[in-house]
Amino acid sequence: MARDPVATVNFSVPDKVKDAFNRAFKGQNKSAIIADLMRKAVEDANTQKRREQIFRTLTARRSKRPAVTDDEIRSIRKENRR
Repeated sequence: MARDPVATVNFSVPDKVKDAFNRAFKGQNKSAIIADLMRKAVEDANTQKRREQIFRTLTARRSKRPAVTDDEIRSIRKENRR
């Protein structure tokens, strides 16, 4: 089984964040945890982009839909209850 190439990254974080991270994940493989957090962040960013695109698409289509008044909706609902 081939391993993915591994890169070394260097980030600056506030000391309080680093200390809290080290306490929270004491005794664990911190590189694996950070890699997992990065994967999740990429997934979240891609999900957000898809949601924004869907929103833009739906918003653009909204103006092309036929308009229905409140009275028409009430009338249709009333008819369907019979």
